[in-house]
Amino acid sequence: MTLIKSISGIRGTIGGPVGDNLTPIDTVKFAAAYGIWIKTQREKENYRVVVGRDARISGDMIQNLVMNTLIGLGIHVIDLGLSTTPTVEVAVPMEHADGGIILTASHNPKQWNALKLLNVKGEFLNAEEGQKILDISESDAMQFSDVDNLGKITRNDAYIDLHIDEVLDLQFVDIEAIKKCKLKVVVDGVNSTGGIAIPLLLERLGVEPIKLYCKPNGHFPHNPEPLKEHLTELSKWIVKERADFGIVVDPDVDRLAFMDENGDMFGEEYTLVACADYVLSQKKGNTVSNMSSSRALKDVTQKHGGSYQASAVGEVNVVQLMKETHAIIGGEGNGGIIYPELHYGRDSLVGVALFLSLLAERQIPVSELRASYPSYFMSKEKIKLTPEIDVDKILHEMEEKYTNEDITTVDGVKIDFPEKWVHLRKSNTEPIIRIYTEAKSQEKADALAFKIISEIKEIAKI
Repeated sequence: MTLIKSISGIRGTIGGPVGDNLTPIDTVKFAAAYGIWIKTQREKENYRVVVGRDARISGDMIQNLVMNTLIGLGIHVIDLGLSTTPTVEVAVPMEHADGGIILTASHNPKQWNALKLLNVKGEFLNAEEGQKILDISESDAMQFSDVDNLGKITRNDAYIDLHIDEVLDLQFVDIEAIKKCKLKVVVDGVNSTGGIAIPLLLERLGVEPIKLYCKPNGHFPHNPEPLKEHLTELSKWIVKERADFGIVVDPDVDRLAFMDENGDMFGEEYTLVACADYVLSQKKGNTVSNMSSSRALKDVTQKHGGSYQASAVGEVNVVQLMKETHAIIGGEGNGGIIYPELHYGRDSLVGVALFLSLLAERQIPVSELRASYPSYFMSKEKIKLTPEIDVDKILHEMEEKYTNEDITTVDGVKIDFPEKWVHLRKSNTEPIIRIYTEAKSQEKADALAFKIISEIKEIAKI
C-alpha cells in the first residue's frame, strides 16, 4: 500500500500501518499541518476553510477527520459535502475563505483518497507553500485551540448550483443557442459527483441528459480514468440512444472527455483544443498547456492569431504561465480546461458549456468537428531503471544527442522535430523515465517512442 506526500497534498491508500498509507492518523496530521499553515498566512480573528469531497467510499470518514481537526485548531469549516474539485475552488473566494481542501484521489481507483490543498484564491499551492506544510507535518510542536475557541462546521449544499450559475453567467456561454439545438447527451459520471453536477448543468442548458453511472455511491463501475479502453458502455449507450454525443468525467470532475455520435472518442487531448477554438473565435488571445499536451492547441491558437506557450507538467505550472502570458484559456491535455474568466483551475463544467456553445455555433456533428482539427496521435511509454542509474545524466546525454533540434529543458527534455515531438521526464518517486511522443500517425508516434527507448537503453547499458 502507498502514502505519497507532495507539495500539492497527501495521497494514499486506505487502511494499513500508519506512515505507509492514508490512515486516520496520517489524515489528521496533514490536515493539522495545513490548518496551522493557514493561520500563519495572515493575522485575523476568524479563519475559514471550505471542504468538499468526491463520492468515493472513504470520503465521509476522511472528511470528518479533516473537518474536526480544523475545528480543533479554531478554524471554521464550510462543509460542501459531495462536491467537485472546481466547485470547491469556486467556493473559496465566494465564501471569502482562507483556503480549501478537496477530498479526492482524482482518477485513482476506489482504495485511494487524498487531500488536495487550496490557497486563499481557491488555487493549488505552489512548491514553497506545499513544502512549508510538509515541514509542519513533521513537527512535534503543533498547537491546538482551547475549548472556548474551537471552530464550527457550517453545511452548505448550494455550491454546485452556485457554480453552475457562475458558468452560465460567462459571456461566451450561449445559453439560448444551445437550447435551440435540442441536444441529447449520454453522461458517464463514474458513480461520483460528476453524476450530480453535469446532468444539472445540461438541464439548465436545455440539453437532455441520459444518465449512465450517475449514482454518487463511490462504486466505480470501471477504471475511473476517462480513457477509451474504460468507456465501452458509454460508447454502446450513445449509439443505442441515438445521442448527439457522450460526456465522461473523472471522480472529482476536473478532467473531461467526449465521445462523438458514433461512440468514438473525440480525444481527451482535443477537449482543450475545441474549447480554445471557440473562445479564440470570440476573442483574440493567448493559450497555455503543458509540454506533454498536443501540438494541436498551438496550431489552433496560431490560426486565430494568438500566441501559444508550454509550461512544465502540473496544473500549478500551467496556471503560473497563463498568468504571466495573460492567456485567455489553457489547461492540460488530460481533458483539463482552465478558463480564467471564472477561476484558475481545471473545470469540466466550464468545458461542457464552452463545447456546447461551439456546437451550437457550428451546427455540425461532433465527428465532423473533430475532423476539422489537425490530427495528431500520441504514445505514452516509460522505462524502469535500476536505482543506481543516473537519470539526470541520461537526460543530459539525450539532450546532447539531439542538440541540433529544438530543445526545451524546463521540465525534463522535450525535443521538437518539424512534424513530431518527444518529451522525456523523470519520475520524482521512482527510477522511471516517462516518454511521451506525438506525430501525425499512431505508427509514427509509436516508432519514435521505441526509437528513443532503444537509445536510452543503449546509454544506460540495460
